[in-house]
Amino acid sequence: MSRAAVVEETYLPSKVDVLARVSDFLSAHEAAGRTVPEPRYFLAGARPGDQVELPEEVYLALRKVVDAMRSGLAVSVVPQTTRLTTQQAADLLNVSRPTVVKLLDDGEIPFERAGTHRRVLLADLLEYREHRRERQYDMLAVTRDAIDEENVAQALEDLKAARKTVAARRAARLSSTD
Repeated sequence: MSRAAVVEETYLPSKVDVLARVSDFLSAHEAAGRTVPEPRYFLAGARPGDQVELPEEVYLALRKVVDAMRSGLAVSVVPQTTRLTTQQAADLLNVSRPTVVKLLDDGEIPFERAGTHRRVLLADLLEYREHRRERQYDMLAVTRDAIDEENVAQALEDLKAARKTVAARRAARLSSTD
């Protein structure tokens, strides 16, 4: 693999009408392909018959890039290794490295040891992040359903107290690991 292939790149949106056509094509293709058991995606060249089949992951990434650029956003492509250090895992989850270590030691996220170092598979980390997000949404839904509109002020006070309790536990846990 060449050195240029692993460099972070940022792509600015091009003409919106071109992206709209690509987006419309992709949407129509998705709609038509729903009845097909295994959708297939191709990248076509300039000449007839000049095409290559795209893996689904590449198609989904292309779809996200087109949608973002169509919205006027720039897109950065940042290559990642599939085996991460605890610091890289912490950065991806937006938590501290000690928090990741605790999650690993508690068996929340599978990991491998490379000598004395822990390594986390990117797929395992993304799966954990998705499950964590689902749990958070479930808790928000339960909280929303439990809040009676007449008791909003009391619910907010209870929530504030619960946050302080969680923060205190977290601080105590982190200070005990130092």
